Amino acid sequence: MTDQDEGVTTLARQGSITFAGNVINGALGFAIVMLMTRFVSPSVYGLFVLATSVILFMQVFANLGLPLAIDYFVPQYLDNDEYGKAKGVIVQVTATVLVTSSLVALALALSAATFAEFFEEPALRVGLLLLSVTIPMLAIYNVLLTSYYSIKKLQYRVIMRDLVRPIVRFTATAGLLLAGFGLLGLVAGYIVGLFVAITVGAAVFTYKAWDLLSRELELVAPGPLVKYSVPLAMTSVVFVLMGHVDYFVLGFFLDSDDVGIYRVGYMLGSGLMIIFNSLSPVFKPLIAESRDDIDLVEQRFRIMARWIAGITLPVAIFLSLGASSFLAVLYTPQYAEATAVVALLAAAFLFNVTFGGPDGSLLQGLGYSRFVFANTLVLFGVNLLVSFTLVPFIGMEGAAIGSATALFLVGGLTLAEIYYLDGIHPFTRDFAKIVGAGIPAIVAGAPVVYVLESDLLIVTVLPIVVVATYAGTLVLTDAFTDDDARMAAEFSPTLRKWLPVGGSG
Repeated sequence: MTDQDEGVTTLARQGSITFAGNVINGALGFAIVMLMTRFVSPSVYGLFVLATSVILFMQVFANLGLPLAIDYFVPQYLDNDEYGKAKGVIVQVTATVLVTSSLVALALALSAATFAEFFEEPALRVGLLLLSVTIPMLAIYNVLLTSYYSIKKLQYRVIMRDLVRPIVRFTATAGLLLAGFGLLGLVAGYIVGLFVAITVGAAVFTYKAWDLLSRELELVAPGPLVKYSVPLAMTSVVFVLMGHVDYFVLGFFLDSDDVGIYRVGYMLGSGLMIIFNSLSPVFKPLIAESRDDIDLVEQRFRIMARWIAGITLPVAIFLSLGASSFLAVLYTPQYAEATAVVALLAAAFLFNVTFGGPDGSLLQGLGYSRFVFANTLVLFGVNLLVSFTLVPFIGMEGAAIGSATALFLVGGLTLAEIYYLDGIHPFTRDFAKIVGAGIPAIVAGAPVVYVLESDLLIVTVLPIVVVATYAGTLVLTDAFTDDDARMAAEFSPTLRKWLPVGGSG
């Protein structure tokens, strides 16, 4: 089997594992939010969103971007049989982020009252004080995640991130909310879920990666680690701001209930990240280890782009068409105010994740961390400017327009940069077939929304109509390639038998 075939196989096998985990995690994540929106008011939920947004923002300063160096350097050391250095990277990163994150946690605890005064939400102070302990916890959590990525053993990451954490969090939160703890219940459930996940994740990683961890430690020069990580640390600061600037802007101009409603809409629209998040963790190391072979990099990029677009596009279509019904059924009718938010973000995330994602995983894998930083600055700057301009006039839709504009712009920049730097692009005849199949799906799905009056019926029927039409169009246009067949075989041998292969690539 060639390197190319091995890359496709690895991408599919590990991607299928993370996809299964992401589906479970996504389902449990939606269940947790559904639980919250039924037991607390939008204003209390909005306070919790603000508090966790501050925590996630501060946490970026705490880890200095160093966990991102693990899944860049460790695969290279392992490929060269330098196990001591691979262990050294993990140990050095862990020790550093433990110190820095503890200092940031202390700083946040001391400044909690200032944040509460800024957002004019006194209850925010209590939430931040309690959640400050999660900053060093999140740093170790991220080290564990990237360590799993680096050894391409994502099934263990699934155990920690997609099973243990959400299940424990859901159980703890449900019990506390039933006991009437409100905001404190949301905070405590978050902390308990994270603590148990780290405990289990560390134990599993120690056991499964013992061959690596038992090697003699060989410290590596900190220079290359810092040189790679610092731009990505700054990128992460801006990227997290990008992900939470909407909540900060809404919290500044509007009330906490608007933050809660917008968060639900954002969560539904950004659910399209599930396919990208399934393939990205293994895609970056695959690119990093073969970055000198540009033809192989381009081949892998094209396969990933086609699969992300092919699976994400029909979901984006039925979420956009039936946004109001999905919000009303999954949450409560009052959250249907976020209909436009879902539609805008679904389109924007579809475009962005198809061409490398908002975190620029392709550029990261190729070593262009400075370009990722520049792109993320654009992502944040455009989002902040547009949101700050529009939110006072049109409310939460202004924040959605800001995010969507930034995602479209950075997706386009990524395409231009990888073509300029290495002559790589994803556009082929087979890619056009994947995109073109969306047109009949839209035509078939639109009448469902207008003819059916029941939200529950729309939520049931619309996905079936859209997905069936989309899949049928792919078959009629002979859109499947040999690479698709290899990917499908790794996901499911049965799926491979059903897949009509005839495309060229």
